[in-house]
Amino acid sequence: MPEYSIRLFADAAEVRRVGAGLLDCTLPRADWTHEAHLAACLWLLTERPDILPERDLPAIIRRYNESVGGVNDDTQGYHETLTQLYIRGVRHFLAGCEAADLLARVNGLLAGVTGQRDWPLRFYSRERLFSVAARRGWIEPDIMPI
Repeated sequence: MPEYSIRLFADAAEVRRVGAGLLDCTLPRADWTHEAHLAACLWLLTERPDILPERDLPAIIRRYNESVGGVNDDTQGYHETLTQLYIRGVRHFLAGCEAADLLARVNGLLAGVTGQRDWPLRFYSRERLFSVAARRGWIEPDIMPI
């Protein structure tokens, strides 16, 4: 997997902009990065108790993808297993996080193990994780339990 530098957020307002932009489909497509996915998830978990990510995030992401011209099919767009895995990972991170403010929590997540782009490959083989079955629904890991 190529090396990527972590793109930390400069302030909490930027995190909230990403989260709100996801919800109202105004976030520019170029801003929907790996870091934005994780920041939006953490923001939803900590500041939007009206939204249950496990239940609501699939439809939110699908709607957003379509709003920016994307397609949700067997090879691109929404990925159920990755989404549910990262929700679990962000919840686990938050359970042990002592940072009090949104910016510190998001940047701590991004700088930690769970924020790494290849974190899912600790649990899943590439073949299983990027299968049509994993994209369409939750599948259990084949390398080690989460």
